[in-house]
Amino acid sequence: MLDAVDAVLVRELQRDGRATFQALADRVGLSRTAVRARVQHLLETRVVRVVGIVHAAVVGAEAIGHVSVTVDGSARKVATAIAERPAVSFTALTAGPHDLVAQVRTRDDAALAAEADHIRSVPGVRGAEVFRSVATVRDTHAVVRELGEVSLDGIDWRLLHELQQDGRAPYTRLAHIIGLSQAATRARVVRLMRSGVIQVTGLADPLALGAAELGGFGLVVTGGLRKVAEAVAVQDGVRYLATGFGRYDIVGQAEATSRSGLVAVLDAVRSVPGVTVRESWHHLDVVKESYAVELPEYPLNGSS
Repeated sequence: MLDAVDAVLVRELQRDGRATFQALADRVGLSRTAVRARVQHLLETRVVRVVGIVHAAVVGAEAIGHVSVTVDGSARKVATAIAERPAVSFTALTAGPHDLVAQVRTRDDAALAAEADHIRSVPGVRGAEVFRSVATVRDTHAVVRELGEVSLDGIDWRLLHELQQDGRAPYTRLAHIIGLSQAATRARVVRLMRSGVIQVTGLADPLALGAAELGGFGLVVTGGLRKVAEAVAVQDGVRYLATGFGRYDIVGQAEATSRSGLVAVLDAVRSVPGVTVRESWHHLDVVKESYAVELPEYPLNGSS
């Protein structure tokens, strides 16, 4: 477990992965030098990883599927094989109606269907059900707002490549890579973040933050779907929520500091008018959680 200061630093990095050491120091009431040392330790020990998450529309990865998998034999072996796919951003072993769950992000429905077929072909997979996400209502690790008109050039693209790998890459290093001044580099990075092209955030180890319990749920809804989804999304502990079609109307993910806390989150979800929890599951072990995507060689809507 982290001490109180480190916990605040991690939360601040989740909110703004490129927050300056001075801004962080002002937040926790320590010197800039002390905060720099603490942040470096958090990064080196992988308590938190600061990465850039590129908007799905920018990379043409707007077809998102939640795949529930049942297996014969070793679930971990199957989950490890599924996690190797670049299109798979999340995989977890679960207790509940299925043996594991995975999230798949692809450019279109045809590609999503192909990924689902690949998952079904993995040795040991007995069945795979796909929930096709239509709208992401809440995601603590991604940009959920609609992307406006934005034109990207090759320099922007190189910055996206670098920020995906290291969201806190210094402007000096980024400037050297793209061949611009630090001021011009900073202006580009700020524009990319403010426009929603990329969100720089901290991916934290849930155990370090005391969020030892993770779970998922599938809901069916009566009444207006969007209104109900927005009411569920604001419940404490809900970290991901998407509407779509398939076995459920809504798929979500929850976190809590304890198993009883996770039960409380699900009870709060059940209390939302119009909601029926069709299924819920407990995440036993997260095998993969990665939000880096394979960028095309050139921007989809810009010049090379």
